[in-house]
Amino acid sequence: MSTTTPNPQHPLAGLDLTSFTFTRRCWVDTTPDSVYRLISDVSLIETWSPSASEVSYAPGDGPWVSSWFSGRNRRDGREWVTHSEVVRADPGGAFAFVVGGADHGIVRWDWHFREQGRGSIVQQSWRLLRTDPVLGDTREDVLSLRDHMADSTESTLLALAEWIAGDQTH
Repeated sequence: MSTTTPNPQHPLAGLDLTSFTFTRRCWVDTTPDSVYRLISDVSLIETWSPSASEVSYAPGDGPWVSSWFSGRNRRDGREWVTHSEVVRADPGGAFAFVVGGADHGIVRWDWHFREQGRGSIVQQSWRLLRTDPVLGDTREDVLSLRDHMADSTESTLLALAEWIAGDQTH
């Protein structure tokens, strides 16, 4: 999907979303299977993320497709809760979720893992699926969000790599 669904009420109706994506990657000193277990245990995200906390699966759900989880997010002094649906769960390979759910989501997060040397390359991607008033009313608002999330992702990946390097029980 490269553009939003036209909505004459919203100032961003018809905005081309092609540039509202990014990918960051890092090397970690553990196997793809081990890093997958860490990432798919969404309750651990606050260990590394500077902007997420209180993340947990809904009762009875876990790291499999169609499961839901919620979490608290922070940005610029504000806090809010998101609900996300797992859309990909390939142990040792990939984990993905859509904020707002697969059918009507706003943002998709993808994690990919591949072996490199004695460790793994961890790749994290973010893609805006549609605009929503909660994201802002201008192109600049949405660009600012994308840039903030890219910075947060870089911090998260660095913290993950450092945490793994210091934890010999992974």
